[in-house]
Amino acid sequence: MIWRTLYSGLWTLATPLIRRYLRKRAKKAPAYLEHWDERFGQRVAPAATGAIWVHAVSVGETRAALPLVAALRRRWPDAPLLVTQMTPTGRATAEALYPDAEVRYLPYDYPRAVRAFFQAYRPRFGVLMETELWPNLIHAAHEQDVPLFLANARLSEKSLKGYRKVARLMAPALRRFRAIAVQTADDAGRLQQLGAVDVAVCGNTKYDFTPPEAALALGSTFRQRIGTRPVLVCASTRDGEEALILDAWRAAGRAVADALLVIVPRHPERFASVAQLAEVAGFTVQRRSDDAALRDTTQVWIGDSMGELFGYYAAADLAFVGGSLLPLGGQNLIEPASVGVPVLFGPSMFNFADASAKALAAGAALQVADAAALVQQALALLSDPARRQAMRQAALGFTAAHRGASERIVDLIAHGLERR
Repeated sequence: MIWRTLYSGLWTLATPLIRRYLRKRAKKAPAYLEHWDERFGQRVAPAATGAIWVHAVSVGETRAALPLVAALRRRWPDAPLLVTQMTPTGRATAEALYPDAEVRYLPYDYPRAVRAFFQAYRPRFGVLMETELWPNLIHAAHEQDVPLFLANARLSEKSLKGYRKVARLMAPALRRFRAIAVQTADDAGRLQQLGAVDVAVCGNTKYDFTPPEAALALGSTFRQRIGTRPVLVCASTRDGEEALILDAWRAAGRAVADALLVIVPRHPERFASVAQLAEVAGFTVQRRSDDAALRDTTQVWIGDSMGELFGYYAAADLAFVGGSLLPLGGQNLIEPASVGVPVLFGPSMFNFADASAKALAAGAALQVADAAALVQQALALLSDPARRQAMRQAALGFTAAHRGASERIVDLIAHGLERR
């Protein structure tokens, strides 16, 4: 109890810093100032009570929740759906993926704010995606008899070291979950070291995601605009990676003269700066937002659009998954593999350690040491259609082999609701 009291006090002390942070982020992404009251638990006015509540912090978790939400709705078809996030991009993704759900921000972990949230919404049960561990939220759910589940959970060794420093705070919170569905046995072991109980290995819901037909159709449209040129899509790139990729692409000289480099930054507030970076580097650049015909002379196409990532993947010959050239842990390599695109990624994939190891073993992906090796491997694959086709088939087989997590999680939830 004393640890949670100290933790709550820190939230109160941090409030001016939180408000300053939001205003700072809003200079590049004005959406950070929208729905301010929701973040602080003010003026809560639910559209419906008794909903199935799913919390997915940002874009990746929101997309990963889609097959799980579909499975939940098949099991409880009459329940309304409440989906919460912490970021504007996550909220925008949820509004696009779940048009009939109530979408809002989850309040920060102030005791009064999370109590107000539960008192207003009174959800049937809650599902927190991946590793969203908010002690006051979890305690408030227990106080108000809202069954809580942790789904698609993962915990890297790096994160475990951080959580161990606050184990006395985290262990009681983990024991409040009715059940915990983890991606791998290693994740189970690490969470159990922190005090988790009722842990089941269910797999990764990201394998269950089926690209919408509209996204695949958009990919065909993109491909028609591009023509027969070889295409490398560098997706979900993070700050600092684009410069490395552009430098390596430029160093390749005439070897990339016929190819198109597509860069899709992870965060929308960086779209303009990445386009400018490519222009300053001397490339002929176009932006997706211009919605203009793609010129034959265009060397770099900036994917500055939201909700179209699968369209870019579907138009690609190869895909590089960002967040992996720098020590950031990588992004979701399952998405390009699910549409049969050979995948490249850098040395840092600790957030997707299991999936990346399985993709490498299946022959669906290649790991590179740096940006120069990325371009070298990309050029080798682009000039070898037979090898690329073999990787394409391996990618489809790799994703198909690991499906089924969503149904297993729903079964776990149903059994958890049956016992008190």
